[in-house]
Amino acid sequence: MCGIAGIVAKQPVDLRAVERMNMLQEHRGPDDSGVWSSKNKNVILGHRRLSIIDTSSSGHQPMVRGSHVITYNGEIYNYLEITKKLKALGNSFDSASDTEVLLRAYQQWGEQALDELNGMFAFAIYDDKHQQIFCARDRFGEKPLLFHRTNDSFIFASEYKAILALEGVSSKYDENRIMRFLYHPTQGLDDEMQTCFKDIKQIPPGHYLKLDVKTLQIKIKRYWDIVPDNQFSKMREPDAQVYFRELLTDSIKIRMRSDVPIGSCLSGGLDSSSIVCLANQLKSTSRPYEVFTGRFPNSQNDEWKWAKKIIESTSVVSHTTKTNVDDFNNNLSDFIWHNELPVASTSQFAQWDIFRLAKQKGITVLLDGQGGDELLGGYEQYFEKYLASQTSSVILERKKINERYPLALLNKRQYAKQCLPHWIRHLLAGLAGMGSDFSFGLMPKYATFLHRTIPTPPESAARFHPLAATLYREMLYTHLPVLLRYGDRNSMAHSREVRLPFCDHRLAEFTFSLPPNYLMGGAQTKRLLRGAMSGVLPEEIRTRWNKQGFLPPQAQWFQQNLTAYVSDVINHPNFEKSGIWRKNWWLAVLKRFNDGELHLASMLWRPLIEDAWKKYFLARINSLDKTPIFKGKN
Repeated sequence: MCGIAGIVAKQPVDLRAVERMNMLQEHRGPDDSGVWSSKNKNVILGHRRLSIIDTSSSGHQPMVRGSHVITYNGEIYNYLEITKKLKALGNSFDSASDTEVLLRAYQQWGEQALDELNGMFAFAIYDDKHQQIFCARDRFGEKPLLFHRTNDSFIFASEYKAILALEGVSSKYDENRIMRFLYHPTQGLDDEMQTCFKDIKQIPPGHYLKLDVKTLQIKIKRYWDIVPDNQFSKMREPDAQVYFRELLTDSIKIRMRSDVPIGSCLSGGLDSSSIVCLANQLKSTSRPYEVFTGRFPNSQNDEWKWAKKIIESTSVVSHTTKTNVDDFNNNLSDFIWHNELPVASTSQFAQWDIFRLAKQKGITVLLDGQGGDELLGGYEQYFEKYLASQTSSVILERKKINERYPLALLNKRQYAKQCLPHWIRHLLAGLAGMGSDFSFGLMPKYATFLHRTIPTPPESAARFHPLAATLYREMLYTHLPVLLRYGDRNSMAHSREVRLPFCDHRLAEFTFSLPPNYLMGGAQTKRLLRGAMSGVLPEEIRTRWNKQGFLPPQAQWFQQNLTAYVSDVINHPNFEKSGIWRKNWWLAVLKRFNDGELHLASMLWRPLIEDAWKKYFLARINSLDKTPIFKGKN
């Protein structure tokens, strides 16, 4: 896990520009730093290293082999298997690092090497012979790869700050995108290539980019997509559960390859509990397996009683955090600086806190359960799409869903409310100071934008039944990409590496081929995983039907002192002058919260985090001295 950077230009690049980019990404790789330059100085690559596989100096980057140079962020989990293939074809190695395996694979197979990789990665390879840069990003987008391109230069990095600190790159952003994110945090700041910063784009997940070094022309192409396999659709359900367990076990096994200490995040939910139980069985050393749990004592969101069941059944060593509002306030500046964009709730700070604890305890690599909900149907709101996927009568199944998950299916009143034109709802809310729709707190221009620009499902989703189409969209386009960004930024802030066994393309290709009832039949979320974990998980965990979000007691935090923060934001002259906010509506929300409507804490979070982002990221970026990228400029 590392930080990468680079500049390609039509004239010599100042080495100090990439050194500055490296410095701003030091937290991503505190163990080593490197800069490589082509003979004419038109190509400069940078790297910050967090040593995980082959911690010796032989894994130093940028790595040169023949006419190729690589700077790489991530892990290739199946590097041992690829090494065996490459040696059989006559390749030799000067290190035991997966970096060299990746570079040799590219030299052997070209872009087809991507088909061989099981991992999370973002990398750039310079081919001196053909004067080409080849960049790629992993299938799910676990690792970021951002770029800025003009007629004269191509700049790339792992984080926004590394690019925004350079001369000629504007920090202008799309306010509408920020508001859309605050309105619906799973719809985003990023759509395909475009980010919220107007001068910065990203390589989408599962895509590669080719750059002609001489002309700076780029070509971007998708190399992977989820394609259903008919042979799996005919599997008996018990066989599918066994096969899924085998795939998940192997996914965990290869993600446990590490030359530094490894542990797991443990929430007490189905996903992380499954990983901990299987990982504890697979560990190859006598050293106890260590797990990290975020606790919220005296809160209904505290999952300790569930996590404790896993700890007691496995004899793992447990570490806990007790994230509190004072700690949040004291670290807000650093938290926002590292996240670089607004975050959806206080849960992201709780995640930050867990990675901080892992650093304190000396655990460099952590397995986590992100991706399980989108892969397997983990949210109760998916039941509507599940029922729409069924061809037979669903009356009895609908009744069972309503009994187990009373809020999962929309009632007639909710349907009617959704059918009301937004402008009517917006008007009524403004007149009465009521409602809890974020758009009610925006001026009409911005409120209208929110409802006109919600991304439509990708055309490629049409090949799936309704449930799978929704999961596909949320896994590759909306929900999971946002969570992956949090995981990357929060882990890297503390120089920790997070690995996600459910984000394995083999699991996705398998589960998306199965009938919908294998995923959510019988009023069961994650039916496939529950069946697969029979005999592995404690029954209380395996048959735990309620899903609990990983969220600190946000309302209590506002009651303690965050209302003072948000009150200052709302009452500041710039709030109303911005032309974005309806101040009177927000004052009404603040009063309603203070009068006991505690669910409005999530609403008050929106102006708070927008202000914090502008204060602790944008203002800091704009205060930096911009570094010129070309030699001879001051």
